[in-house]
Amino acid sequence: MRLNKKFAGVAATALMMAAMLGGCKALKDVTSALTDLKKLQFKLENVNSFRLAGVDVSKASNPSSISTMEMISLGSAFAQKKMPVEFTLNVAARNPNDGSASGGRSTPLYLRKLGWTLLIDDRTTISGVVDKRLEIPATGQSTMIPITVGLDLYQFFGDKGLNDMINLALAIGGAQGSSSRLKLTAKVSVETPIGLVDYPGDITIVDQQFTNP
Repeated sequence: MRLNKKFAGVAATALMMAAMLGGCKALKDVTSALTDLKKLQFKLENVNSFRLAGVDVSKASNPSSISTMEMISLGSAFAQKKMPVEFTLNVAARNPNDGSASGGRSTPLYLRKLGWTLLIDDRTTISGVVDKRLEIPATGQSTMIPITVGLDLYQFFGDKGLNDMINLALAIGGAQGSSSRLKLTAKVSVETPIGLVDYPGDITIVDQQFTNP
């Protein structure tokens, strides 16, 4: 796989450090880690446990599925110019480095940090970070990274009416909702023999297909 200019710069720096610190073995290990990082893939898998202003809408397929009392609660929150939402966004990570392409051994990857910014309908909202070590086995199967999201929908979509905001929430986290109206821009850090390596620039993670760094 051909490296882009930014990645080539990071690779060159990492290789120079490896040469100074550990010689040939370190060079080989770092080269392998950088190559594997380029193969790591991400995708938005699904959304669950969606609550809109305290109302669980995960089983509602349309506004008429929401009870009268719950609609009153939503209307009250909207009148106060507040519409807090909470949900879990599951990001699938896949490591295809099973060794089949090169005839070598499978290579697990260790994701150390995933900094993210959430976009809803292409509007930038909040940012966060998954700051823990996660092993992505080289099985070709997906490993789920759950991201807990909490934000005030009114802050970013206050120009819309109450019904539009409810429909947006249902489209994302309702019974028939999906993550298709969401995107993550992310920064990826992976472990290498010389420490953390940050992939240069952001990647965009969507729900339709896996994305490589």
